[in-house]
Amino acid sequence: MHTPQTHAGSNSAVRQQKHAMLASLVVGFAMLGGKSYAYLITNSAAILSDAAESVVHVLAVSFAAYSLWLSLKPADESHPYGHDKISFFSAGFEGAMIVIAALFIIVEAVDKWMSGLELRNLDIGTYYVAGAGLINAALGGYLVWQGKRHGSIILVANGKHVLTDSWTSLGVVVGLMLTMQTGWLPFDPIMAIIVALNILWSGGRLMRQSVGGLMDEGNPETDVKLRKILEREATERGLQFHELRHRNSGTALWVDVHLLFPAGTKIEDAHWRATEIEARIKEALAMPVVVTTHLEPIEEHDRTHRALKDSSE
Repeated sequence: MHTPQTHAGSNSAVRQQKHAMLASLVVGFAMLGGKSYAYLITNSAAILSDAAESVVHVLAVSFAAYSLWLSLKPADESHPYGHDKISFFSAGFEGAMIVIAALFIIVEAVDKWMSGLELRNLDIGTYYVAGAGLINAALGGYLVWQGKRHGSIILVANGKHVLTDSWTSLGVVVGLMLTMQTGWLPFDPIMAIIVALNILWSGGRLMRQSVGGLMDEGNPETDVKLRKILEREATERGLQFHELRHRNSGTALWVDVHLLFPAGTKIEDAHWRATEIEARIKEALAMPVVVTTHLEPIEEHDRTHRALKDSSE
């Protein structure tokens, strides 16, 4: 049995995800403009690192917006399982962009440090960066919330990137304040390098998550949750189960499981019980779920499979 694919969600859910992505894109351009201006008036390596992160954000969120649009398209003849996997490509692209930005920041910070530091208007630049950090913190939290609410790895990845950007801004503000308080200019490039190492770690984690998703890496927490549901629901109906498999497609969880029924069970009854179990699985999990169940008899199961194995050897 196979439950219909429902991961695209309701029209309201789709609109909310699109609005969240649009907000991320608009804010990204605004932050890029503000941070670029702050860098021009201060010549600060730390602010340059924050501005570079915003460049990456605009590029990444543009790709993420396209990925979200594609992931929500229904299955078709050329993509019978839908277009969900683009979510992991999007997360990987965003992670790669973050890593590139981090390396650029480190190179620029070292170059500015070695060639001589000339800083100015640090007080004004600090206000710009602090404001940008607060806005990004609010936006990042909103994106992660919407992503988890709708099971969208694209929004979650983008939200975590924005939150990383807000931490970057906080680090920059600390560096600028230390520079102004002590008058020791190297605080500026040192903080830029520290910020770069932090976002390098964040980008690496996103790329790791992308590879895991594309390779259908199992999730132990999801496995435990599914087994608890199946053990409870199968026991209540006098059934057994085995061969549980599941994978995250990026916007939905796909579950395959074999249900074992007592001999003589009518196909209508078996279908009804299996449908009930599928419904319980979908109700218990936060993200959209696509469930496929295979119905088998308990008594003849092992003998039938041994006979098929022997005949194929």
